[in-house]
Amino acid sequence: MAGPAAPALTRPDGSPVRVLVVDDEVNIAELISMALRYEGWQVAAAHTGSKAVAAAKELKPDAVVLDMMLPDFDGMEVLRRMRAVDADVPVLFLTARDAVEDRIAGLTAGGDDYVTKPFSLEEVVARLRALMRRSGAQQAQASSVLSVGDLTLDEDSHEVVRGGQEISLTATEFELLRFLMRNPRRVLSKAQILDRVWNYDFGGQANVVELYISYLRKKVDAGREPMIHTMRGAGYVLKPVP
Repeated sequence: MAGPAAPALTRPDGSPVRVLVVDDEVNIAELISMALRYEGWQVAAAHTGSKAVAAAKELKPDAVVLDMMLPDFDGMEVLRRMRAVDADVPVLFLTARDAVEDRIAGLTAGGDDYVTKPFSLEEVVARLRALMRRSGAQQAQASSVLSVGDLTLDEDSHEVVRGGQEISLTATEFELLRFLMRNPRRVLSKAQILDRVWNYDFGGQANVVELYISYLRKKVDAGREPMIHTMRGAGYVLKPVP
């Protein structure tokens, strides 16, 4: 079962932190980007060194995830060009396991960090959090209560209320509703829901998602204007009643 997310990091002005992900392997860049967006961060991706430098100028990121091996020029050259614009941007390097240790020591001397491939997404998020906290990102003092329309969910007490009426949910129903409420108006595919709520334990059995969506509907939408909608062929979306 997925645990609750850590408190969101924000820029000093309260806006989401910005992260640039640079990797020539599109699938890896997309996986990392998806994990970071789930943290509530603003993410851009680039797959070459030249595009990374251009994206950094436009985005002005609070941190960069940077693969050392890129098709046009290597991560060190990308870093040199980025630092010419922003001398302090923290960088999390992605390196191969056979990287020379003294080179890694040189990379991280400036307070940056690295992970070796293969890595876990949780490790990437944790290292980025540490880098950004050191460089001044704020930990948002966000409320533990999620609200969408007249539906509220307290992540600490696990109380769920719609229209002033308390709703009793099982642990799995609660996790599913929490995921939907953290992504209001966003269509979530069955694969995304399986990954986040069941952590692949069901081996892609999408019918378990349909089953639990039906359970939730009976409790959250029963006798009320529906908030949980099926987008045929795409997934499910939670929207406040207009």
